[in-house]
Amino acid sequence: MVRRGGTPATARWGSGFVTARRDDAERQRGGATVCLLAVGLVFVLVAVAGAAAGAARTARQQALVAADLGALAGAGRAVEGDASGCARAADLVSRNGGRLVACRLDGLDVLVTAEVVVSPLPGLTRLATATARAGPVRG
Repeated sequence: MVRRGGTPATARWGSGFVTARRDDAERQRGGATVCLLAVGLVFVLVAVAGAAAGAARTARQQALVAADLGALAGAGRAVEGDASGCARAADLVSRNGGRLVACRLDGLDVLVTAEVVVSPLPGLTRLATATARAGPVRG
């Protein structure tokens, strides 16, 4: 469109003419906001997945520590018998936030299996399990 005097209508925004440039700008309004929200949502989902993986790894480590300490405590009482060694192992496993799943003596060695409950995401509950063995040093 050309106005009187040879001036293009797109050169003056306040002229009252509706131009093709203005129509394009109005159609694209808000597009960057939608893209920014999508990128933000991706960041949030990656952060939630990372937090869930971190919670699972922490629970696995807690189960390993509980099993190790339970096996060491049970091995200290292994000479007193199966019941005494496993009772001490169960006590130490529970004090470390775990639950004793299995305990058995193999001579003077104690084999302990412990589990820890973890909820990495709301509504999702999993078990982290670990097994440890302790006993006297053999030459």
